[in-house]
Amino acid sequence: MQDDRNLLVELFVEELPPKALKKLGAAFAQGLADSLKAQGLAPAHALVAAFASPRRLAVHVSHVLAQAADKPQRIKLMPVAVALTAEGQPTPALLKKLGAMGLDAAVLPQLQRAPDGKAEALFLDRLVPGALLRGGLQEALDHALAQLPIPKVMQYQLHSGSGEGFQPGWTSVNFVRPAHGLVALHGSEVVAVEALGLQAGRSTRGHRFEAPQATVTLRDADSYAQQLLDEGAVIASFEGRRAEIVRQLSDAAAALGLRPIDDEALLDEVTGLVERPNVLLCQFEPEFLAVPPECLILTMKANQKYFPLLDAQGKLTHQFLVVSNIRPDDASQVIGGNERVVRPRLADAKFFFDQDRKRTLESRVPQLAQVVYHGKLGSQGERAERVRAIAHAIVNQLRMATLPYTVEAQDEFAVLDSKVQQAARLAKTDLLTDMVGEFPELQGIMGGYYARHEGLRDGVAIAIEDHYKPRFAGDALPRNHTGTVLALADKLETLVGLFGIGQLPTGDKDPFALRRHALGVIRILVEKNLPLQLPELVQQALPAFGELITDPSAALLAFFSDRLAVSLRDQGYSAQEVDAVLALQPPRLGEVPRRLAAVRAFASLPEAPALAAANKRVGNILKKSEEAPADSADATLLKEPAEAALAEALAAATPGADQAFERGDYAASLQALAVLKAPVDRFFEDVMVNAEDPALRRNRLALLGQLHRAMNRVADLSRLAS
Repeated sequence: MQDDRNLLVELFVEELPPKALKKLGAAFAQGLADSLKAQGLAPAHALVAAFASPRRLAVHVSHVLAQAADKPQRIKLMPVAVALTAEGQPTPALLKKLGAMGLDAAVLPQLQRAPDGKAEALFLDRLVPGALLRGGLQEALDHALAQLPIPKVMQYQLHSGSGEGFQPGWTSVNFVRPAHGLVALHGSEVVAVEALGLQAGRSTRGHRFEAPQATVTLRDADSYAQQLLDEGAVIASFEGRRAEIVRQLSDAAAALGLRPIDDEALLDEVTGLVERPNVLLCQFEPEFLAVPPECLILTMKANQKYFPLLDAQGKLTHQFLVVSNIRPDDASQVIGGNERVVRPRLADAKFFFDQDRKRTLESRVPQLAQVVYHGKLGSQGERAERVRAIAHAIVNQLRMATLPYTVEAQDEFAVLDSKVQQAARLAKTDLLTDMVGEFPELQGIMGGYYARHEGLRDGVAIAIEDHYKPRFAGDALPRNHTGTVLALADKLETLVGLFGIGQLPTGDKDPFALRRHALGVIRILVEKNLPLQLPELVQQALPAFGELITDPSAALLAFFSDRLAVSLRDQGYSAQEVDAVLALQPPRLGEVPRRLAAVRAFASLPEAPALAAANKRVGNILKKSEEAPADSADATLLKEPAEAALAEALAAATPGADQAFERGDYAASLQALAVLKAPVDRFFEDVMVNAEDPALRRNRLALLGQLHRAMNRVADLSRLAS
């Protein structure tokens, strides 16, 4: 066994895409380490540390061997009947096989006979020399580079290199960015590998501007991070650099009694932009705060990668933080430069806001007819009309769900419908504004601001602002009834329309974010516990499309069910619990959490396993039966004491279970059936269901049918059977 030492591999490149840096660093480290472990050059417990900065990808792997241990290998040669004559002598076929392997008849005593299926075969047992680090690392490096999740490959020409066919300026390489250096150190020794036209050495470079010396010559694998910090002014670790940025942001904000905006994606991107972070405080003119804060925040984050500062009430202030990549003695020029850069951006936002408010949302409605939504589904104007029609149908469904209703309730629904219709007509008009044209992420939000500016009813303005909600996982739901109806209508229009023209998600491709829209519908129906049935919602959306689509109800409802199942499992429910509830396809999704809670409570009862198994058995019997059983058993035909006892117990337990079910107490409904365990067990021990007498057989099937219906109102309990 060779001695083990720690390994360091670094690829030095031009500035990498900041949004992709975190994934690139993790993938490079994991890919190289996994390959070394697979070759036996590193143990399974080897520690792997990834490094990623704007100009480098690196990995440190502990306990890497200079040569992997030899491995025993058994090679099947051929069947004994082919390899040996009747006298046990080697046949020409065997000698030819050995010769092809570089062996001769001298190895014949070493060959082993062993069963191979129904016959015997000859095997050769030998030790295969372990991989040498140089070859193994080359393979690992090639593997790690080949599987990098590169967002966009660029091609460049090499001007120096080696190898057959190399021509300076003509030999091309495809990689995420041009590479200029390669380090490979096993302990303190260089491993002679190559990649992207580069030969490995021990030298790298530090910070482009602030490194005390241009080149950092690494002593060994373990000194990498510290030498880069001391001699290169670089924090090589992505996570370490990110933590330092968070610390500086928090300290700078706390000194002012403020807090930086919380944005994990922005933090990752800025970490990918700097090698030596230095947080600086900047500000802009307070008059810009008259512009909606969402506009200012998006401008600073998206265009400049700044961190806006909020006060204790969460209100935007005129101060912000910049993460600089340099640490000058006098930072005033850096601060002033960033303030000068952001000012025109904020001025543009103010101009857009002022110009947009010169026109009403209503005046923009006709222009929606000129904006294409989808080639097969028409314009945004046509889409808005479909959303209005679907929203009206949802209000009617809500009205019918509250029957019988009072005159006051009827008036409330009329007002709701009026608000929904107005909001649906105007909801997409902010797509035509300058602000949303510049920042599409603000659609809906700006519509709400402009609606309030025009003095529209606050409920309508809120609905316009909220109708895209929830926009992402964990986002808030619409805040009022009008927004809730409009959000449902908008998402259903998208789902029904695109499913209706065959634009379904495939694999990991979902260009229209239909999974997100489906989860939005599910969350609204579940979390607001609306008295709406999903199949009816889908059906009532169809007429709005006329002849544009074919009915996608079956595929769409299956899609909803799949999304709901995934969401519930992500929330911690077991696959059995989810399957048991969703097997009944409950039309009101608002009931699903209570049904799941009831199933979980039932599963904890001592009687649950036996009843679940019995329920599965009953279901199988009924499926296999060629006869359609009656709705209920005839008491006069209950000949056996066990079947009479089951009928009696079922008659006693069912009313209580049904009453609990009707009032929505699903846990109590299931628990009321726990008393059936003993009579069910006795029934299957003492009673032959498939009796020869047809009347008895049909009656017993009817009794089992009653039992099956009683036990499966809340969920399909057979799914709980192991």
